[in-house]
Amino acid sequence: MQTRILGRQGLAVSEVGYGAMGTAVGYGPSDDTESIAAIRRAHELGVTLFDTAEMYGWGEGEKLLGTALAPIREEVVIATKFGFTPSFAPNSGLDHIREVVDNSLKNLGVDHIDVLYQHVDDPAVPVEDVVGVMSEYVQAGKVKYLGLSNTTPENVRNAHAVHPISVLQSEYSIFARESEAFFPVLEELGIGLVAYSPLARGFLSGAVGPREQYDAHDFRQFIPWWAPENFDANVQIVNQLTEFATSKGATLSQLALSWLLAQKDDIVPIPGSRNPERVAQNIAAASIQLTSDDLVQIGRIAPHGGIGGRQ
Repeated sequence: MQTRILGRQGLAVSEVGYGAMGTAVGYGPSDDTESIAAIRRAHELGVTLFDTAEMYGWGEGEKLLGTALAPIREEVVIATKFGFTPSFAPNSGLDHIREVVDNSLKNLGVDHIDVLYQHVDDPAVPVEDVVGVMSEYVQAGKVKYLGLSNTTPENVRNAHAVHPISVLQSEYSIFARESEAFFPVLEELGIGLVAYSPLARGFLSGAVGPREQYDAHDFRQFIPWWAPENFDANVQIVNQLTEFATSKGATLSQLALSWLLAQKDDIVPIPGSRNPERVAQNIAAASIQLTSDDLVQIGRIAPHGGIGGRQ
């Protein structure tokens, strides 16, 4: 596994990371034992970046990740996020930030968080004030690097003026291209990109099904890619991508991840799986090299991403 540098502050991570949201929420029932096995398998195969958030089970996801990584804490980079209420409204009130970060340190069982993100922009709180509080934890040695997620290019610029931002986390995949609008400001300021949902919430996993196959609380019940008026057209795109992946000796998910790695040298996807075998398959994508012709062909198949949008 190669290493990629995110930002100009020294954050070095594996070129494929691990997103732990699904171990706690979003994709139907989970099994903690299998999730811990998947996390540890990822590390065995070279993954060093592990991503979670307060919102993922309201602390339960952090506890699970902390348990899984406790034996290898010094070998990994742990990222977490603050910024939501249990009703999923934004809340980056300054006292709330302090409460959540202190709880995250306890939940993870660590004395410092490697990467701390504001999970979502809060229109009620200037990002400059938010980053001011985040930087207090850097000064105290309890956080190493700062990041933003689900925000705007303007907020990135304003935040970076207060304290260096090392990384932006944003949804990015063959199906979701909106993050490309951030590229100019990220390149100007030297900020890396962590791509969440790199397999398009599972649409590019190779095992996509219609909404009725998923639990009633599964996130995919509410994503327009799965809407009846869009689903069949998106499946046609997936079928073409799968055929192309097969011609390259790869799976669909591996093609999707290698496509991301080929976009820029400071992009790191964080696929998440609770299955150790699937984790190994995802990580193998790092060994697939796509040519410029391959990228053109993928662009022809999915010129505007998925049909219907991601939200």
